[in-house]
Amino acid sequence: MTQYLDFEKPLAEIEGKAEELRAMARDNAEMDIEKEAAALDKKSADLLKSLYGNLTPWRKCQVARHPERPHCKDYIAALFTDYTPLAGDRNFADDHAIMGGLARLDGRAVMVIGHEKGNDTKSRIEHNFGMARPEGYRKAIRLMNMANRFGLPVVTLVDTPGAYPGKGAEERGQSEAIARATEACLELNVPLVSVVIGEGGSGGAVAFATANRVLMLEHSIYSVISPEGCASILWKDAAKTQEAAAALRLTAQNLKELGVCDTIIAEPLGGAHRGAQTAIAAVGKALTATLKDLDKVAADKIRLDRRKKYLDLGKKGLAA
Repeated sequence: MTQYLDFEKPLAEIEGKAEELRAMARDNAEMDIEKEAAALDKKSADLLKSLYGNLTPWRKCQVARHPERPHCKDYIAALFTDYTPLAGDRNFADDHAIMGGLARLDGRAVMVIGHEKGNDTKSRIEHNFGMARPEGYRKAIRLMNMANRFGLPVVTLVDTPGAYPGKGAEERGQSEAIARATEACLELNVPLVSVVIGEGGSGGAVAFATANRVLMLEHSIYSVISPEGCASILWKDAAKTQEAAAALRLTAQNLKELGVCDTIIAEPLGGAHRGAQTAIAAVGKALTATLKDLDKVAADKIRLDRRKKYLDLGKKGLAA
């Protein structure tokens, strides 16, 4: 059953009416409702196009967080072959918010690492809603270092509201672990490509997305803080969340202008949750093309290419 967002309520009513008509027809073979149902289908299609034709930053946040969006494990299962998961940070524990391992993308050996949120109550709790603890970032560092030793490109799939802020995580060095993971990204001598598939929140996302190329799905977001957190700090008013979302310039389109995002990957009409396989295929195509493009950069220049990207951040937007 489709889960509708708040701004999609008119759409839910129309699609619900169409389904009711078809249910009635199934119960009564003599009823001919196809004309009315088709009219409702057209109306819902037009409304869907209108709603998603000009989403506000806050509505994009809602779409990016939609529970039915494909998650990291869905992308790995569909795009990567010979996936061999690797676990643990060799120090404290295995963090289930982070998954990663050796795999092949279009026949090419890579290291893939990503945040996994889970898709139902049980799995969301198991994966801590995609919020990694220090051991998750240390696991990611271990996998990046392994990729570096064997000359394997690194692909990261970013989808997290941020690093876990719990007491235990802070006691085990959360900030230091995030900083070390960001440092590991910058030190790699192999290509690093990141895709923001949902939400990229704060340092928890930066630790994976300090990449040569950052790709973002059309309705994904990437920001230093959540709109809710920004509103509570700046205005001390949760009602200012929509204003905060606009001020943060967190959409893929905003970040392309600023030079943070290199490529925007189109989503199916209505968001990735309405066409998961289409969205996943588009990500796979973009990843393959980006890695091929990075093959043109000399191995001894790949790290300099990455560092230059981050030294230049914001210049494009300021110049405009």
